[in-house]
Amino acid sequence: MPITFNRESTTDDVLAGLDLTDKRILVTGISAGLGLETARALASHGAEVVGTARDLKKAVSAMSDVGLDSGSVELVELDLADLASVRRAAEEVRKARRPLDLVIANAGVMAPPFGLTADGFETQFGTNHLGHFVFVNRIATRMVAGSRLVVLASSGHRFSNVDLEDPNFEATPYDPFVAYGRSKTANILFAVEFDRRYRSLGLRATAVHPGGIQTELARHMGREQLQLLVDRVNADLAKEGKPPLEWKTTAQGAATALWAGLVANADDVGGRYCEDCQVSPVVSDESIGFSSPGVRPYALDLETAKALWGKSEDLVSETFDLRSRAASADAEGPFGRPN
Repeated sequence: MPITFNRESTTDDVLAGLDLTDKRILVTGISAGLGLETARALASHGAEVVGTARDLKKAVSAMSDVGLDSGSVELVELDLADLASVRRAAEEVRKARRPLDLVIANAGVMAPPFGLTADGFETQFGTNHLGHFVFVNRIATRMVAGSRLVVLASSGHRFSNVDLEDPNFEATPYDPFVAYGRSKTANILFAVEFDRRYRSLGLRATAVHPGGIQTELARHMGREQLQLLVDRVNADLAKEGKPPLEWKTTAQGAATALWAGLVANADDVGGRYCEDCQVSPVVSDESIGFSSPGVRPYALDLETAKALWGKSEDLVSETFDLRSRAASADAEGPFGRPN
């Protein structure tokens, strides 16, 4: 009988008994928080880890703090808010010409003041979604049958659906949490469409919510703003007759991504949204709060997922389709074709 994990499960619980010495796994954003714990847990079980960070010196220091030496993780510089950096990093990964068994799109930002990426996109949509969209698609030629993509999303997707007509808040007032919600919904939809497109090639994708964890992700929020968010969450939970928010540890927060990427049955999690090491139910009731399990239907909508993929290609001026790889004479060549 398979082991059942839950919100209390840690990375070490999920990986217990697994030998990952034959696995090469890429994790974005390993200089702190969930990404750092994910890299630590994977390396401790023998995986060959490729880790990306915007600040490599910070990553090396953070790795040392958790017992990871610089030789145990292959580091790649990656700034998701700059597509030139994204493309350089992807090319560095591709040049290694070694397969990737799992890609965990972990890095991200939450609720900063309004700003634009180097390419002129709203910071959260540009970083959390478009940066990963280009990076993952460009390295996907290194993924082989049986490989998986895990995209870190959030219950914050409940703040808002994507807005494909106004992704940069040019026509609507900027709200940091609406923008965060759009980017996290986009993360889920990206996984949905990646899974739909490439499952016939043996590639699967899922989106996961790590839970409430106190990490650097909240660095753009002041103490008062963070408390207001916690108060809102607790008010929602009280309406449902549930106890107040209980923070997860980093090891508990990183567990779901590893469960979805390495432990769960691919057909169970492919194209789905997971949390607490379980596949989440679809919840339409708007009265259900942000900390209750469940995913909004719009985040799994197949037509919206297709439309987001097309819109994203238009925005980054690049098209992606791995399905053409099989018919290509140069399977090692880039499949991202400029429009």
